[in-house]
Amino acid sequence: MNTHMKVYYLEDYPKPMMLGGKIVEKGYLALVLHTHLPYVRHPEHDEFLEETWLYEAITESYIPLLKVLERLVRDGIVFRLTMSFTPTLVSMLSDPLLQERYVRHLNKLIELSEKEVERTRWQPEFNENARMYRDRFYEARYIFEEKYGRNLLTGFKMLQDAGRLEIITSAATHGYLPLMELYRDAVRAQIKVALQLHEKVFGRRPVGFWLPECGYNPGDDFILQEEGIRYFFTDAHGILNASPRPRYGVFAPIYCRSGVAAFGRDMESSKQVWSAREGYPGDYDYREFYRDIGYDLEYDYIRPYIHKSGIRVNTGIKYYRVTGKTHEKKPYIRRNAVEKAAIHAGNFMFNRERQIEYLYSVMDRKPIVVAPYDTELFGHWWFEGPEWLDFVIRKITYDQNIIKLITPGDYLNIYKRNQVSTPSLSSWGYKGYNEVWLEGSNDWIYRYLHKAAERMSELARAYPSAEGLQRRALNQAARELLLAQSSDWAFIMKTGTMTQYAIKRTKDHIGRFTRLYEDIKRNSIDEAWLRDIEYKDNIFPDIDYRVYAPAPSPAQPRMQVV
Repeated sequence: MNTHMKVYYLEDYPKPMMLGGKIVEKGYLALVLHTHLPYVRHPEHDEFLEETWLYEAITESYIPLLKVLERLVRDGIVFRLTMSFTPTLVSMLSDPLLQERYVRHLNKLIELSEKEVERTRWQPEFNENARMYRDRFYEARYIFEEKYGRNLLTGFKMLQDAGRLEIITSAATHGYLPLMELYRDAVRAQIKVALQLHEKVFGRRPVGFWLPECGYNPGDDFILQEEGIRYFFTDAHGILNASPRPRYGVFAPIYCRSGVAAFGRDMESSKQVWSAREGYPGDYDYREFYRDIGYDLEYDYIRPYIHKSGIRVNTGIKYYRVTGKTHEKKPYIRRNAVEKAAIHAGNFMFNRERQIEYLYSVMDRKPIVVAPYDTELFGHWWFEGPEWLDFVIRKITYDQNIIKLITPGDYLNIYKRNQVSTPSLSSWGYKGYNEVWLEGSNDWIYRYLHKAAERMSELARAYPSAEGLQRRALNQAARELLLAQSSDWAFIMKTGTMTQYAIKRTKDHIGRFTRLYEDIKRNSIDEAWLRDIEYKDNIFPDIDYRVYAPAPSPAQPRMQVV
């Protein structure tokens, strides 16, 4: 635990290096937020339990982070941050049906929070928190409905256009690319479809690419290079086990033989933030995630605000703090938690300063420390995470001169020549390779995914210029295959959470694809049935099934040297 973590103040820091009267930083920090949720949209149901994953993330992570970043801009703070937005999440945030359902969800939370303010009127230790939640829900509704017209992507695009964010993309449905190597056309389709949607939404091609689950398979970088991508990320061992061995470890990028740069995750800075056991989120003053009034209060009282089936669910209203490894949790005190976030931000900055100072002394270039996190950590899992990020950026701006916040794209503009090396196959999953997505609970899915990928390429070759109903069926077959390939389903099967839902999603998409394949081949497409699944699985409205057509011969390797 970091409960008794030492606090360092400005006078403890060494004096910055000066060059010609100018302060010169000794290294760089790249904060990277990976923003992803699986595509969950069920118009056939009035209320669907798994859709709340999106609603919780909007209320607890995306809106609070947007507020923090906008406030930094308003205060004139110059910063650079990298955020990935996966195409599945972009599609959901842009979807009118889900936008409408989120407003309905938020209105129920506002009603519940008003009742909570009244219920806790004689409990001051809880009433203050009840008022906080009520105010947050009202503000969330204002930001979502009035400020951004129900599409938060507008706010993030504005930050991109203002030069604060480097927004990158990921594979179309977050498919785990290393396990698609039998059919590279499927890998290419995941990448090309993603880039098309990203450019449509954010108005420009991304310079970077988040490999789903940081899953790198040697050779996939050539496809990224064909599409103009400059860099991607791997976990630390993907770089450290590269061949030949990288001279600078994970503290400088390497160029693959394709010319695309690979940046490695710094484990020290990452673990300090995301680990509930060893990192900041486990501090006793922070809010306890697992004590929610959806489970704590009497059933009859909470019944109108949980799932209509009667299943108890999280409401987001939580009154307790971590306290320690005990069931007797103490009330959450917001001001103490925010103060602790400031302390931890100072500690994080101090540790990065010492780290960068050492690296600067042994490297012949300025190091870059790459610290990637899941965006939903900030606010959803770690309630004080957005405040911590706010403090970190402000402290780096005002309280030191060792570190500069940049993006990987910025670093490649500074250091255009880098060592050529090939990262090893790797991921950031348990044990670092493919096991999370290929083991006893989920290995059965791949014979179907491989066969469907083979058949999709067959269809793209056999019908190069389809029109009308046939073209609609071919495009829908491509959507169903992409949705079946989502890494989230295999991950959920492995972790054992919502397993039946993940199995059903896999079987549904494979089943729909198989029927479409057979109907197309027999020229017997059922238009009514096709229209129904187009309505249910409406992701990527501009998709062109010919993205699965065989690719031209690969480009020659493009070398970069130190």
